[in-house]
Amino acid sequence: MFWTIENECLSVTVEDLGAQIKSIYSKKYETEYFWQGSDRYWKGRGYNLFPVVGRLYDGKYTFNGKEYPMGIHGFARNSLFTLCEKDDLKMVFAVSSNDETLKVYPFEFIFKIEYSLEKNRLVVTYIVENKGKEVMYFGLGAHPGFNVPFDGGNFNDYYIEFNSECSPERLLLGPNYLMSGKSTRFELKNDKILRLKHDLFDDDAVILKNSARSLKIKKQGGEKTIEVEFPNMPYLGIWHTVKSDAPFVCIEPWENLPSNEGELQDITEKENIGVLKPLSEYQSEVRITIE
Repeated sequence: MFWTIENECLSVTVEDLGAQIKSIYSKKYETEYFWQGSDRYWKGRGYNLFPVVGRLYDGKYTFNGKEYPMGIHGFARNSLFTLCEKDDLKMVFAVSSNDETLKVYPFEFIFKIEYSLEKNRLVVTYIVENKGKEVMYFGLGAHPGFNVPFDGGNFNDYYIEFNSECSPERLLLGPNYLMSGKSTRFELKNDKILRLKHDLFDDDAVILKNSARSLKIKKQGGEKTIEVEFPNMPYLGIWHTVKSDAPFVCIEPWENLPSNEGELQDITEKENIGVLKPLSEYQSEVRITIE
């Protein structure tokens, strides 16, 4: 089922399966900005990543000496969320632990995603609640896809501009798309600009650490922009379908990373893993502004 909120600037539609965005439509520009999915390139649109980000080595992790299976990006993206709150400008979706999730993730939780409109901005708030009596460990991230081009022209006419000068580090992937443990300096023009080219993604996602936490997708000489802000998320994935001419780009703020190549990791030892005390709550935002 699909649900919509709207104001004078934007109309936003979200599906209860995965609580993923279906549409971000600008009324001012009469333009659809969100990737609509494609059998040819990528069927997804805007996954919400929980309780892991990316791939795990051998599709498993350990906790308290026991192995647990987990698919890429966790189970939230394939879970049916419940709409638990809605008005004209806000809607909140939730999924809770159950007998099936406990088989692969031994923690009692509620995972909520709130979508709210503030003029031409969509605020996505992730809310993780530990409902159990033990410390909870979790991964969290976003995976929204945006149509490129969205202001005429072609893909190569567009670029990403970070809101401040930065010197990001590119974290390199191994042959199985897991973290290799290697990194390199990632060059930006004027320490701010990344030109979009299809071959940028021939080796899968560009994963950055220490980038600025706000960016805009722009077209050379264009007027429309998409701004994405992710104040609490230290890693950034930029991706489209490997070795293709896919007409979209995903801007993926992450709080944690995929597993290391060749290493069955304990969830408690993953880099920057989320840690929640019993009966406590954590929130993080991603803000998308259409200008």
